[in-house]
Amino acid sequence: MWKSFCRWLLYRRMGWTADVTEAHPAKFIICLAPHTSNWDFIIGRLFAGAEGITSNFLMKREWFRGPLGPFFRRMGGIPVWRSKHTSMTDNLAETARASETFHLCITPEGTRSLNPEWKKGFYYIALKSGMPILLYGVDYKRRLIQCTRTVIPTGDIDSDMREIKLYFKDFTGRNPEKFTIGEV
Repeated sequence: MWKSFCRWLLYRRMGWTADVTEAHPAKFIICLAPHTSNWDFIIGRLFAGAEGITSNFLMKREWFRGPLGPFFRRMGGIPVWRSKHTSMTDNLAETARASETFHLCITPEGTRSLNPEWKKGFYYIALKSGMPILLYGVDYKRRLIQCTRTVIPTGDIDSDMREIKLYFKDFTGRNPEKFTIGEV
């Protein structure tokens, strides 16, 4: 019933389409961009519900205060303390290696504001745990959710990040002025 509702709302009522050609193995990281609005979360959750995809996600810890905390945790949210330097990538990579299945969605910009310096935690988690990175673009102009490329981290972060950023160059966020792939 939930899947049918999400499909109806996202595809029929809101007019979105999906173009997903990449396989979803037992363990993967979703790199999702652009991230320019809180609507990205809603669209992403509707898409996941419509397609039956389960995934954890990282979100700044402030969203986990008060009554929203249990709600976001139940949905798979993992709070991030952005002011602290923790070993979160090591911990998540270790969890992924020890788990039979592991799905984690991360927005590489790390913020809804303009940020040419993308965070690389998603890359290091995938590299340390031997997981592929599925590139998911959300295009508000075309009302399209697309995943047509998977990146296997090689350890050459500059080359791999260039490939990842170039994949997203033609996607338009809800607030296009807040998205850039930076220098590549």
